[in-house]
Amino acid sequence: MARGKLARPAASRQQFLEPLQTRCAECGVGLWVAYHNTRTVMTLAGLCRLILRIRRCPNAACPRYHQAYRPEEEGAWALPHSEFGLAVIALIGSLRYRERRSVPELHAELQRRGVSIAERSVTHLLHRYEELVALRLTETARLQERLRAQGEVVLAIDGLQPDVGHEVLWVLRDVRSGEVLLARSLLGGSQADLTPVLGEVRTALQATAVPIRGIITDGQHSLRQAVAAVFPGVPHQLCQFHYLREAARPIYEADRHAKKELKKHVRGVRPIERALEARSDTQAEAIRGYCLAVRSALTDDGRPPLAASGLKLHGRLQAIARSIEQVEAGGGKGGCRRC
Repeated sequence: MARGKLARPAASRQQFLEPLQTRCAECGVGLWVAYHNTRTVMTLAGLCRLILRIRRCPNAACPRYHQAYRPEEEGAWALPHSEFGLAVIALIGSLRYRERRSVPELHAELQRRGVSIAERSVTHLLHRYEELVALRLTETARLQERLRAQGEVVLAIDGLQPDVGHEVLWVLRDVRSGEVLLARSLLGGSQADLTPVLGEVRTALQATAVPIRGIITDGQHSLRQAVAAVFPGVPHQLCQFHYLREAARPIYEADRHAKKELKKHVRGVRPIERALEARSDTQAEAIRGYCLAVRSALTDDGRPPLAASGLKLHGRLQAIARSIEQVEAGGGKGGCRRC
């Protein structure tokens, strides 16, 4: 964890961990406390200092003589030799693949949350997250048991591309159980690239004798062709979000044009802020507040088709205008209460 020339801050809390096992697993002799070890882990709640009680078997004839018994709970805090907790790794993976944030954006978000970390460490932890997911997906016995219990599979297929030009993470998931059946990063998304991946899942499901009742994907032509080639006769439809997005496309285009026109009427915020740089009076602070509200409204996009960004911008600007009118009506006193 790179911190430059700054010393590591002191841990804000301390946790004592002790092995649950008090007798040797080989010979049954009581384990002796050999020594204590300390470890500092960065968590989402700050630095935590772990004090580990290490036990050893005192029986010289035991195969595990003098081998360390570490606290079992240590593995729930962090990976071996890692400075960062599992919760930090989970957050990085969630923001990367759920919200499609880039590594610099992940680093900025962790810094905002008070996690002291270097940008290259974010990349390293992202790789650890992918390794943990791969290990989770290899639990075939547990997965097969759950799929057999529900009796059928509804397969959802989608690709995630956090950064333009990089590999696409293709995820195949069972909708009913929520279990991820396969996740694979591919450089391309052609039918030739996708067919082997779909075939791998088909082979795995055939081994469990669990039928596929339906498949849900987006409208990508190469994906639809690969599904038709690998799963002939299985019902296949677009997901409801893509149906809704296509149906709302005319409204989305009109809303996007309206937002573009609205932005033309609120340009010039930066010159106003520059003119107020030398002032610190109440009126200047109120004006800065309105400028910040306008800037925030311009950058706060909605998520179409359910949240129209143009309508959202229009509502925010109307609220700012009403607040300014109220201040003027009150003789110039007060500030922005709604923004």
